Amino acid sequence: MKHGKKLSRPARVLTGAALIAAVAATGTVAANAAGSTGTAAPASAPAAASGAAHGDLTQSTHLTIDAALEGARAALDAAEKDGRHVTVAVVDRNGNTIVTLRGDGAGPQSYASAEKKAYTAVAWNAPTSELAKRLQSAPTLKDIPGTLFLAGGAPVTAKGAPVAGIGVAGAPSGDLDEEYARAGVAALGR
Repeated sequence: MKHGKKLSRPARVLTGAALIAAVAATGTVAANAAGSTGTAAPASAPAAASGAAHGDLTQSTHLTIDAALEGARAALDAAEKDGRHVTVAVVDRNGNTIVTLRGDGAGPQSYASAEKKAYTAVAWNAPTSELAKRLQSAPTLKDIPGTLFLAGGAPVTAKGAPVAGIGVAGAPSGDLDEEYARAGVAALGR
């Protein structure tokens, strides 16, 4: 084809279909292949098929849905044992919600608060109670979208790196929320 010559509509459709078929032929990569430890096994695609050299790729570890549910359930159980009505959220390393459990009687504001606390904990790899103290020296941190610098979030780590965050909201104090979030992390052995 000459540079600048346009393809006819049927030719563009066939070219697009061929491109889609070629992409489909390379296969897909599972994002959360479950390992026996509750963390995901790294997934990889052949470098030749993807066109990326080995040095251009990174791997990350993610909680499986079962592990996220286990951590959330442990946090919710700890709160219910104390007679507290809370919501628990677990987010992945990228801040995407994996699971949210709204306990019986939990307030409507607790849903968004739990997710934001979980996001904040994983983003900074620190309990949100510690991060709230940083606001004294850096008050504009609170302006970062999606964050909530109140006690109640705890990071989940693997080999020292954050892989998830658990956030709890709805107890009478952030300290209690964080106690329950830590119960969720403990249930995962982290």
